[in-house]
Amino acid sequence: MTADPAALVQVRDLKRVFDVSKPWLNRVIERAPRQFLKAVDGVSFDIRKGETFALVGESGSGKSTVARMVVGLLPPSAGTVTIDGVSMHDAAAADERQRLRRRIQMIFQDPYASLNPRWRVGRIIAEPIRAFGLIEGEATIAERVGELLSLVGLHPDDRSKFPHEFSGGQRQRIAIARALASDAEFIVCDEPTSALDVSVQAQILNLMRDLQERLGLTYLFISHNLAVVRHMASRIGVMYLGRLVEVSEGRQLFAAPRHPYTRMLLDAVPDLAMVGKLRQSVKGEIPNPIAPPPGCTFHPRCPLVFDRCRVENPPVIDGVACHAVQATREAAA
Repeated sequence: MTADPAALVQVRDLKRVFDVSKPWLNRVIERAPRQFLKAVDGVSFDIRKGETFALVGESGSGKSTVARMVVGLLPPSAGTVTIDGVSMHDAAAADERQRLRRRIQMIFQDPYASLNPRWRVGRIIAEPIRAFGLIEGEATIAERVGELLSLVGLHPDDRSKFPHEFSGGQRQRIAIARALASDAEFIVCDEPTSALDVSVQAQILNLMRDLQERLGLTYLFISHNLAVVRHMASRIGVMYLGRLVEVSEGRQLFAAPRHPYTRMLLDAVPDLAMVGKLRQSVKGEIPNPIAPPPGCTFHPRCPLVFDRCRVENPPVIDGVACHAVQATREAAA
């Protein structure tokens, strides 16, 4: 994959393998081999500064594992993550990475679980400010916390309350304010609205877009909801069983999806304009990642499958990993 000179984030051949074997004594007694799960298998993409890059796919496709490796919460088994020229996992770059961490934050799926229930909101939002030594003096910190609460649509007086006194949408606003407290530039959003009501989802998404335009934020947006992704993302990567099967500009992907899996996902999205028309539903389930099928892992569910798909894993060529698409392109050339 060619490096994008305008990229803030560069992910190259990222892999993560988990050892899911039984305890040693059980394996000896049962004569069972060790088992490994490939959660992420060779993922590469770039995120340009100021854009929203979304990863979509069914549950179990490896989206959240990629997110945790990108921010440094989980070490990769192989591959590299570089943010603004600094490696997130190279030991030699430890000092530079520590200086970079202030600019990277994460918004989690469950806003209540991600907030300390014993802390008041003011202390929660002020913690990154104190941790990174951004502002001196308690009065100045309290003033900054009030500004952040106002920025996300809450009242400055809300800093004296506890998380349980807020609704789900308000808690997510607090989580966003905490992410902004360190003057972050790159924010990883792991299903930030999936735990919220539909009407509240729209409010949070609009808030995130407004903040992106106002502050120049860069997002990695993880979601299984294509309707949400359509509203948020400028570029989209579609994941299936730990691999990227298609990467495309947002409008292009929704107008002309190329990979059969992408078409299946889009056909599953409710659309009043498609009432009465034949649509292709998503068939089957994601295979067992401990023992994935040979060749293209999507071939047991693919309507375009042919012999090559069953034995050879397709590389990503021109943003799509599919033997059928490549064969069509070669025939048309």
